Amino acid sequence: MGEVKADWAPAEVQELLRGARVTERRGGAPAPDGKCVVYWMQRAQRGVDNHAVNLGVGVANALGLPLVVYFAGISNFPSANLRHYAFLNQGLVDVEEDLAERNISFVMRRAPHESHERFFSDAGAAIVIGDENPMREPLRWRTAIAEKIRVPFYTVDTDVIVPSMLMGRAQFGAYTIRPRLYRALPEFLVPYENPHADHAWRRPKGFHADSVHEDMTAGWAHLDRTVKPVEGWKGGTHAAQARLKLFTGRMLGEYEKKRNRPEVDGTSALSPYLHFGHIGPQTIALAVAAAAKEDRTLEAAKESYFNELIAWRELAVNFVLYAPDTYDNAGCAEDWAKKTIAEHARDERERLYTLGELERGETYDELWNAAQIQMLRDGWMHNSLRMYWAKKILEWTPDVETAMRYAIYLNDKYFLDGRDPNGYAGVAWAIVGKFDRAWGDRPVFGKRRYMSGASTGKKFDSKAYIRQMNSLPG
Repeated sequence: MGEVKADWAPAEVQELLRGARVTERRGGAPAPDGKCVVYWMQRAQRGVDNHAVNLGVGVANALGLPLVVYFAGISNFPSANLRHYAFLNQGLVDVEEDLAERNISFVMRRAPHESHERFFSDAGAAIVIGDENPMREPLRWRTAIAEKIRVPFYTVDTDVIVPSMLMGRAQFGAYTIRPRLYRALPEFLVPYENPHADHAWRRPKGFHADSVHEDMTAGWAHLDRTVKPVEGWKGGTHAAQARLKLFTGRMLGEYEKKRNRPEVDGTSALSPYLHFGHIGPQTIALAVAAAAKEDRTLEAAKESYFNELIAWRELAVNFVLYAPDTYDNAGCAEDWAKKTIAEHARDERERLYTLGELERGETYDELWNAAQIQMLRDGWMHNSLRMYWAKKILEWTPDVETAMRYAIYLNDKYFLDGRDPNGYAGVAWAIVGKFDRAWGDRPVFGKRRYMSGASTGKKFDSKAYIRQMNSLPG
């Protein structure tokens, strides 16, 4: 990686590849006999409002080549199960449709035909574009691909508003990253152009492609199918856009009043779509800003929402990017937290629960059990309860390492938006005090923030929430 040295390319391409979102992973000249530009889509699973697609179109048009978007349906994504794959599969239908409207071909190859190198060879890639993903395993994939292929490879930071590398280093908290992000918004919070490709791709005879309209998991013998899809959620850009329209058109005015009330529908509920890249934060922020511009009474709601969508979400991405070995374990704690954790390591717990008991929601705490039911059945949980949920796991397990392990396991297994920087940052905040400060000293928690069921339950109609969860069909 490093500064782009694209002297082989037309000036237009050189300029595109020097963009603030672009990282050179393998340089050099494009294959002289290349037949297309390939965008290897992984994190940003959308055909519109996608910086990587737009870069691919720009490069392809400048080189006089078609753009082919490729998605690999791997059968062993870490911690993924049928719930996740079903949601993802629904989204690929929208990707294919939206790309076709831009004269761009989409090809999905699912296991056992998902070899990236084979696809690049079969398609005759002149240059490969990818998207960024700060998570440990996907980052390893990009590094490995850069070493294996023999054509240029560039990745694009698609799923944050302000390119992550501009932060330069790990940020201590929302208070440090917020002003830096907000200063950059005029440059980066701008509408997408979504250009069309000039040249259509003609699939070679005998070229293998799998249908996105069929079950991509068919025949995957080792896939965990015990966690079922959630009927209340439909994946895809079109569903995300519909939810965004509802939120900005009818819900934003009451966002500040309802956002911390789990018993009502008061949040955007876009986190699963953000996780799979079915919609990007820039699209959401632009829509919220447009609503506030049209109705000035929504300005405070916009600022409150931006704090979550931009400051806290991009802080989570920064956290994962700069703590690649510790973002999902207790090693990510700051020094003050490590000290208080060590001082209280032997504190007696009033109750201890096994992972199985926690997973089934079999605790004395009705509110916590209700939150766990929402996780199991809905694949989602209100954010204010996620914090309480993780705090109690700390209280009910023998040590911080076990608490982190249990919380991450449940987060990744059941949440549609699990396996995500936001989830790991949230668990780290709750269990090891990441991005928080020292509070008064108390048993088990030490100086980490404590949350009680009594105080948490008084902030909303917790009885109504518990009734809602317990009345859901099993």
